[in-house]
Amino acid sequence: MFASVIEPAQLHLTKHIASKFFHRFIAEHDDCAFSVKFADGTMLASTPGSKFTLVINDPSVLEKIFDDPDELTLGEALISGALDVEGDLGASLQFAEMLMNLPREFMGKADRHLLSSVLPHEGNGKQGASSMLKGDLHSRDRDHAAIAMHYDVSNEFYQLWLDPYMQYSEGCFASPEEDLESAEVRKLDHLCRKLMLKPGERFLDVGCGWGGLVMYAAAHFGVEAFGITASICQAQWARRRIHLENLDDRSAIRVCDYRDIEQAVTYDKIASIGMFEHVGESMLGLYFAQIFQLLRPGGYFLNSGIAASPTYHRRGDSFIDKHVFPDGDLVPLFTAIQHAEMNGFEVQEVEDFSQDYALTLDRWVARLEQHAEEARRATDEVTYRTWRLYMAASARAFRTGRIHVYQILLRKPAGSAL
Repeated sequence: MFASVIEPAQLHLTKHIASKFFHRFIAEHDDCAFSVKFADGTMLASTPGSKFTLVINDPSVLEKIFDDPDELTLGEALISGALDVEGDLGASLQFAEMLMNLPREFMGKADRHLLSSVLPHEGNGKQGASSMLKGDLHSRDRDHAAIAMHYDVSNEFYQLWLDPYMQYSEGCFASPEEDLESAEVRKLDHLCRKLMLKPGERFLDVGCGWGGLVMYAAAHFGVEAFGITASICQAQWARRRIHLENLDDRSAIRVCDYRDIEQAVTYDKIASIGMFEHVGESMLGLYFAQIFQLLRPGGYFLNSGIAASPTYHRRGDSFIDKHVFPDGDLVPLFTAIQHAEMNGFEVQEVEDFSQDYALTLDRWVARLEQHAEEARRATDEVTYRTWRLYMAASARAFRTGRIHVYQILLRKPAGSAL
């Protein structure tokens, strides 16, 4: 968090050039209502009914904004504190997309050269989570390190804005106005009913997170429920909750990689909710083969994961890949289904919950903003800004069809060998 030192005369010229740019932007984009101001309160431009205000805390960031920006450039400006958004963060993302689509010639060469000559040039200095990972992509050690960078941030941090079951995946909303807690309980019930869980069955949740589905399935459907997670922090939380709920005799959590689950034991039903994105396309064959071996013949596997749109192509590096989900890998729906079928599964049902995920993310962002100070204390300023931005951006990505989330119900044929 810093602001570059700039002389008063240079700052005055910078404000003049920036005001000229944004007024032209407003004239050519009348469908985006916003305001722009400097941290000292100087208003550069404003439209009626402004939904958000872009605050320029560090004048040096303007050169990056005006010089062919991409999502990584803008995202890093926000999490560093060079920029702030007051008001509707989601609405500001439409503005960001418009900004990224401007031709480089939108700002005249003279103004560009003048701005470059008066602004200090700061080094980026931002090291993303992905750059700190070592070893081969999707090796066990590297995968565990990537998981820890995201999920072991702080259990207290996640508790501030997730539901009581600590579900870090989409709820199932009866209406857009429904509260998060009800939607997440409905999701848990929907998953258990889709799997047709029955008392006494052995159920495995691969990538169980904080254990919400394990506990719900054990408590409400009478199964023997087991969960695995690569996150030590999640496992500690889940075990404590299981004990408090008196479910120790029907459920258990292990810290384990999906590749290392003991195959001597089989399960009647298996779920993987929101873990699929971490597997990696190169490992999908192994992933589905492993689940197939763990499932009894005639058993069901419910795989829920975020899928990439095969028609959307990002320009520039991904902010989320660098700062949020290192080594995450989204594949189109048809790729997931192809790997599942090639490893023996029969596809029973596919459901799209993309709009439910957008609503879920809206709730998460609002709750995080409500607990901003507590979130900063539990982690730090950059983490708060990063999670707020990535969740708001993800909600927009679901709404615009750039990503989807699918629940795929798969069956292992009854005649399959164990």
